[in-house]
Amino acid sequence: MPEFSGLHSSARRCVLAITACAVLLLAHLSFAQNMPVYTGGQPEPPAEQPPDTDQPVTTLKAGVDVVQLFFNVKDKKGALIPNLDKTAFDVFEDGRPQPIKYFSAESNLPLTLGILIDSSGSQERVLEMEKEVGASFLKDILREKDLAFVLSFDVNIDLLQDFTNSNRDLKAGLNRARINTGGGNGNPIPGLSGGGPVPTAGNPRGTLLYDAVYLASHDELAKEVGRKAMIVLTDGMDFGSQLTIKDAIEAAQKADSICYVLLIADRGFYGGMYSGDGEMKKMARETGGRVIEVGNKMDKLKEAFDQIALELRSQYSVGFTPLNTKRDGTFRKVEIRSKEGYKIQARAGYYARAEDAN
Repeated sequence: MPEFSGLHSSARRCVLAITACAVLLLAHLSFAQNMPVYTGGQPEPPAEQPPDTDQPVTTLKAGVDVVQLFFNVKDKKGALIPNLDKTAFDVFEDGRPQPIKYFSAESNLPLTLGILIDSSGSQERVLEMEKEVGASFLKDILREKDLAFVLSFDVNIDLLQDFTNSNRDLKAGLNRARINTGGGNGNPIPGLSGGGPVPTAGNPRGTLLYDAVYLASHDELAKEVGRKAMIVLTDGMDFGSQLTIKDAIEAAQKADSICYVLLIADRGFYGGMYSGDGEMKKMARETGGRVIEVGNKMDKLKEAFDQIALELRSQYSVGFTPLNTKRDGTFRKVEIRSKEGYKIQARAGYYARAEDAN
C-alpha cells in the first residue's frame, strides 16, 4: 500500500483511516484490498428528488436509477456548438436506443474540480509555471457554489488542499507542492506511530500517477454529486503505482468524473525516451475529457486551461433510465449521437449499480 503524506484542509479536516486499512491489508491478501485508500472530502448532501423532464439532474441517489452524462458538442474544426435541444441527439446503451428523460443545455450547474499536479523530479523545470497558471485558472473558473481540491503526487500522494471555494486557500495549496524524489511533502500521517510509512509491496515508487487518479476519484470525487472533473498536470509517466491505468480509469468512471490531462513533458529530461502520452489519451477519451499537449511553454499552458474552462462552461447534460434494469455492477457502454453529425465528447460508459449498493 503506498504511503500518503500529510493532508491540509481549510474548509474541512479529512479523517484518515490509514491504520485500520493497513491492518485490514495484512489480514486479507487480495489485490482489491491492497488498493491505496484514504478518506476525505465533504459529507454527502441529503438525497434530492429527481427533477422534472428537461431540467438538469443535479444529483443521482440511491433508489433513483438514472444515468447522467455531461458532454460537449463540436464541429469538424473543434469549435463548440451551443444551443441544441434534446431532439438533436440519440442515446444508446450497449447499442440499444434509450429514451431521454432529462436534458439541459445549461452551463451554470455547480462544478466540483480536482487539480492533480505532478511534483516528481521530471517536473522540476515546469512546476512553478504550473502553480502560477493553475492558480489563475481556479480564480477565473470557480463560482460561488463550486468547489475544488489540490493534490500532488510524486513518491507520495499529498492532499494539499481539500474541498473549498476559497481561491486564496487553493493558491496556497498549489504553492505547497514541492519537487520530491524521496520524501514526503507534508506532515506525518495521523494515526501512524511516529509518522512511519505504511508497508508497501510491489514496484519501487517514483511517480504515483495512477494511484493519484484512483484516490482523487474514489476518495474525493465519488463522494460528490453533479458536474465533476479532474485536471491532471503531468508528463504522463508513471513509476511505481500499485494500481494500473485500468484501475485509475475505472475509478474515474465510477466517480462520474471527466479527466483532462495537460501533458507538460520536459522531453529533454528523458533524453528522447519519452512515452507518456498513450495511456493519458486512453484515460481522457474513456472519461469524456481530452489530452492537451503543452510541452514546457507557459503560453500553451494558459491556452490549455482556457480551453478547458470553456468546455466545462459549455456542457450539455442528458439523463436516461436504463432499459436494462439489472443491478449487476457491470460496465455499460454508452454512446451519444448527434443527428447532425457533430462530434460528441463524452465518457465511454458507466458502471451499473450493484444489487447490494446503498
